[in-house]
Amino acid sequence: MSRRTPPSRNGTIPLRKSLLVRLLITSVLIAVCSVAATAWLAMQITTRALQEEQGQVLADDMDILRQLSGYAATHPEWSGVEKTVRTLSDKTGRRIALTTSDRTAITDSAVQKTALPPRAAATVDPLHTDTFTEPGAQLSSIDPRAVGPYRLTAKERLRVAKLARVRRDCFARNGIDTAITRTPSGRSVLTTSDGSAESGHVPIACADGKLYTPTPTEKRALAALTKDTEACLSRHDVHLASPTALTVDLTGATMRPRFVLEKTRSEQRDAATATTDKCVDSARREQLAPYVAPAAELFLGTGDSAVPRFNLSTANKAKVVGVAGLVLALTVAVTALVATRLVRPLRALTQAAQQPPEQHVRVPVTTQDETGILALAFNELTERRERMEAQRKAMVSDIAHELRTPLTNIRGWLEVTRDGIVDPDPELLASLHEEAVLLQRVIDDLQDLAAADAGALGLHREKVRADELLEQVAAAHRVETEAAGIRLLTRVDGTPWLDADPVRMRQALGNLVSNATRHTPSGGTITLSARSQDGQVVLEVADTGSGIAPEDLPSVFDRFWRAEKSRSRRTGGSGLGLPIVRQLVAAHGGTVTVTSDLGAGSVFTLRLPCTMEPASSAAGAD
Repeated sequence: MSRRTPPSRNGTIPLRKSLLVRLLITSVLIAVCSVAATAWLAMQITTRALQEEQGQVLADDMDILRQLSGYAATHPEWSGVEKTVRTLSDKTGRRIALTTSDRTAITDSAVQKTALPPRAAATVDPLHTDTFTEPGAQLSSIDPRAVGPYRLTAKERLRVAKLARVRRDCFARNGIDTAITRTPSGRSVLTTSDGSAESGHVPIACADGKLYTPTPTEKRALAALTKDTEACLSRHDVHLASPTALTVDLTGATMRPRFVLEKTRSEQRDAATATTDKCVDSARREQLAPYVAPAAELFLGTGDSAVPRFNLSTANKAKVVGVAGLVLALTVAVTALVATRLVRPLRALTQAAQQPPEQHVRVPVTTQDETGILALAFNELTERRERMEAQRKAMVSDIAHELRTPLTNIRGWLEVTRDGIVDPDPELLASLHEEAVLLQRVIDDLQDLAAADAGALGLHREKVRADELLEQVAAAHRVETEAAGIRLLTRVDGTPWLDADPVRMRQALGNLVSNATRHTPSGGTITLSARSQDGQVVLEVADTGSGIAPEDLPSVFDRFWRAEKSRSRRTGGSGLGLPIVRQLVAAHGGTVTVTSDLGAGSVFTLRLPCTMEPASSAAGAD
């Protein structure tokens, strides 16, 4: 079984048990946990921020691709794209570089040119990438902004726009809401509320066919497209209906021909339809190629770098470690300062407690926290120890005085008797016997107090009637009170019962009656009363004597205390009667209090637990 090592007598304690060390260890653990939690939180926040930034970067990258594809769709060469690239770079903070397929530089927004990554971010080709209708999608289709020979003249735009307004008004009169949208070629078309081209039911009054009739510019471009498509179909041995049947799809943003094939078997017809679509797309790209810029490779990066990356460099790692170390150092420093301030008053308390008892050192109260409360309690304990020490010294002096007087008398009479100066007559023997009785009473009182202090005061409890108890006490002191010219009365309300030692209770009440007799002048009254109140039996001893001064009331039950210090043992008592009363009442689980008016008398009140009336007594009463 392990034993704890107690602190040494000089006040030093093991380092591991020092409050300062414990506070420092606790603060370090808290700081480490705090730094770790902060680092984890920062990592989570950084990861989330990077994800959000990556999403934003992706959106910016697709916007760059869309705008550069739009530039290529509306310009036959890349010359002049530098301004657009610089604007996009300033807006997004990205490095934008364009090269040909063989890595020949077209333009680069970086001031300091660095090596390009091995792979391009995307290919800018308006004839094979659609970034207009679906931003971010890499599709094998033609950018709708590549219109080439299909771009309407200004006069044609005005005429088509007028026809679009007439058709929109007609739809409105028939309860259909539409809007006018201008396609990249300059043609105006009607769209529904969701932005798609008009479809479905067309009112008869609005089906005039004027809006979607090709303009002269569109007819020339369609004718050239049809010729190239027919040549492609001939090469693939796909035959059209005879004579050649051709329709034009004009409802969307892109105008394209539709061919009517010969009636063949289903399998052949499906293959011919697929071949026709490929020929139309191929002929359209050939037709638009002179009007768009050649395909280019797009490289994107951060700042002046074309290689975007997130890397925690050595310098950044050093910063993180430095900040964490600084936080840890500050935490330790602050904790050491606070702990020192906390330990200082505790050390003062320890030094004061280790001083000899007779010095009664007090410590200053410098705080209002738990340490300050502890200092107050220590000072109160010191004051209580001073009072107890003073009472002990006074008690020793009083005991010596109380024992010296009868012993001196006995010794003196015995000496004169031995020397033959006085004869040992009955009167002398009676005087010596009286002194011996007084001495025995003092010793008995001291023995009772010692037993009560040690918790060894024996009680023989039984059911006691309060009225009978008072009558017994009155009978025992009636001769004494009558000799002093004092009336002794008893008054009982009901029949209260006590669970008490009758001998000890007669002793307590007898001490109170004797005390009242000594302080009540001739013609006065002493009243013993009993009643039940709030589950307790209240016993009172009231007199009409000299009373007690208010400043002396707190000391009434102190040992060897007398209201008049000049009184002798016979006139003033030993000062042990009232302390014995308090100890006897406390042993019964009760309390004793005193109230007094100087010159009018005093009332001593005993409150004891009440008990039920015995069943046999109740039956006898019936």
